Amino acid sequence: MSAKKLDLSTIALDAAFQAGVRDIFEHKIVFNQTLGLKVDEMHALQCQSHIAMRPELVGHFAYNRVHGGVISAALDAMGGLACMCAIGAQHHEEPALDRLKRFAKLGTIDLRVDYLRPAIGEKFILKAEVLRLGSRVATTRMEFCAEDGTLLSAGAAAYIVS
Repeated sequence: MSAKKLDLSTIALDAAFQAGVRDIFEHKIVFNQTLGLKVDEMHALQCQSHIAMRPELVGHFAYNRVHGGVISAALDAMGGLACMCAIGAQHHEEPALDRLKRFAKLGTIDLRVDYLRPAIGEKFILKAEVLRLGSRVATTRMEFCAEDGTLLSAGAAAYIVS
């Protein structure tokens, strides 16, 4: 008899876990502060954040366009955040603090970014979803969008999760 696989999309992330993840993502990962990433939503297999445009993020001064490195770093961070959420959902029966300790080995294996349109605006929306969470590797898809929802860049990544 085989064990039934847990459907992570049905798991709600508890407030204590979300608060811990938000603290790690927005405060303890200092580079995310440099990017200005702020978490808007967290679900078991997907998440959303935003970045407000600032002079420090400009890549082309004449157009006030976001630097491509900012976009790729932000998409990478979002893929990691989505993995954190999925790991938290997968181990939802553990106390929040124990689940937060599971991120110690989380790291990027591969990242691909497609720059589709210039990132010009005052605010940008970032979305990420976990396509597959395995015992060692997670696969994600990410989006960097204008405030109106226009897709500006798309990313895909693989992360080591154990």
